Amino acid sequence: MRPQTDHMGDDDAVRRNERPDFTVIAEDLRFPECPRWHDGALWFSDVYDGRVLRLDPARWFEPEVMAELDTAPAGLGFLPDGRLLVASGTDRIVYRREPDGRLAVHADLSDLAAWQLNDMCVDAIGRAYVGDYGDGSAPPDPPCPADLIRVDPDGAASAAADGLMFANGIVTTADGATLIVAETRSAPGRLTAFSIGDDGTLADRRTLCAFDGDVMPDGIAIDGADDVWVASPFTQEILRVDAGGAMDRRLAVPHPYAVALRRPEHGGAGGGELFVCSSPDWRPEVTATERGGRILRITLG
Repeated sequence: MRPQTDHMGDDDAVRRNERPDFTVIAEDLRFPECPRWHDGALWFSDVYDGRVLRLDPARWFEPEVMAELDTAPAGLGFLPDGRLLVASGTDRIVYRREPDGRLAVHADLSDLAAWQLNDMCVDAIGRAYVGDYGDGSAPPDPPCPADLIRVDPDGAASAAADGLMFANGIVTTADGATLIVAETRSAPGRLTAFSIGDDGTLADRRTLCAFDGDVMPDGIAIDGADDVWVASPFTQEILRVDAGGAMDRRLAVPHPYAVALRRPEHGGAGGGELFVCSSPDWRPEVTATERGGRILRITLG
């Protein structure tokens, strides 16, 4: 598929139609999502299989099951002590994985979430910001606005921001001062930024980047220079938006729903590896039989 050419910013500033080489490092997945590079390995949820998986670079294609749920695991994050948090979609609970592998309830969000939990970002302090579908609709039906939820390290939860249009990928900048959220079903799709207060409150809401064309931003990752990498599944691209909000790269990648970044040792914007959750379809009834989900690995230049 040829990438879309509508974009924000100066044409001459965008490296367009890049077709990067990639390798497949996991396959036969139902719907991989919410990848995180943590402690030398790639962690991700296989949503419809109810599993959280870990891929060690020494054993690609051999994912280790780190958690199994009867619901739909989505967003992942890690507390400062290394314990895993899992946003469980359909029961609207954030679980905490204890050192013995047991899952404990970290926060019950059923009174705050309007519908199913989605992606999640856990900051360096241990605060989790959790997205919510809003309702069960799908395009072309209009979305239902929903709150972004904050869960403090002790499990106390509250609404952090309202009116988000299908909050999806969430990241914080390197200094921990800004939260960036992909609003998949806003019109147009956009990255929304908030300033983070010392107590975790969100303020100064603004649009970092509004996308033209058919871009519906899904999962996102951020590099050491605060450039944001954005999965755009329906245009089959990964976009890079710089810290000032200008798009400067478009990579043609098959069916990307979410991305994680393994930063180079020196940090910064250049180099590293991008891990892509890819699936030819997002519908649970289709993935139950086709299992076309894969993890792709791209070396960035």
